[in-house]
Amino acid sequence: MAGIDFGEGLRKVFLAGVGALATTVEKSQEIVDDLVKKGELTVEQGKALNTELKRKAAEVKEESAKKSADAADKADATDTAESDAAKAE
Repeated sequence: MAGIDFGEGLRKVFLAGVGALATTVEKSQEIVDDLVKKGELTVEQGKALNTELKRKAAEVKEESAKKSADAADKADATDTAESDAAKAE
């Protein structure tokens, strides 16, 4: 498996996840705004809900970044070990 760059693939998966997360946050904010307009939520409730959604999105983003970095480190370590084993042969 020498020569395969897992880091680039993980980077693309991470970026796709961030994009999906951003889209979800935007859509959820639109829904909250619509509920406020319809009077089903007060403006203060809508602001509180939007703040909570942003906080949770930031947490998920940070957690995903950490997992992606950990996976990239493991892939690099595996690639290095395989490369060292091939050199020893």
